[in-house]
Amino acid sequence: MNISLRRGEKLYLNGAVIRADRKVCIELLNDVTFLLENHVMQAKDATSPLRQLYFVVQLMLMSPNDAAAAIDMCRGMLASLNTAFPDPRILNGLALVAKYVDDKRMFDALKTIRTLFPLESEILNPSSTQDSGKAA
Repeated sequence: MNISLRRGEKLYLNGAVIRADRKVCIELLNDVTFLLENHVMQAKDATSPLRQLYFVVQLMLMSPNDAAAAIDMCRGMLASLNTAFPDPRILNGLALVAKYVDDKRMFDALKTIRTLFPLESEILNPSSTQDSGKAA
């Protein structure tokens, strides 16, 4: 897998933070856990239940040696979210996230959670999605 980084961009690789001092292309030759800087969510941005779940899974990916407590927190959050969101699209996504977390495929779990953000927004803010539909 090839990853291109711009000058100053960060890459989180197996718990280490790497910053490029110039434009560079990195070829990963084996199976590693990584996260690009533009997919990193700051704690202040974890403002909804699914964003909080994303943040916890992100912590597991970025700090694999300290993931035990985060895994327990993640499982508790998944159980709560399964009762909080009756929408089958979100429930299917959460089931997939749980499977990915159990399989230690955190990057895939993060990708799946990101796809659920618009659905969550639609559920939590139904008037804003109706208003934007009227404006079109």
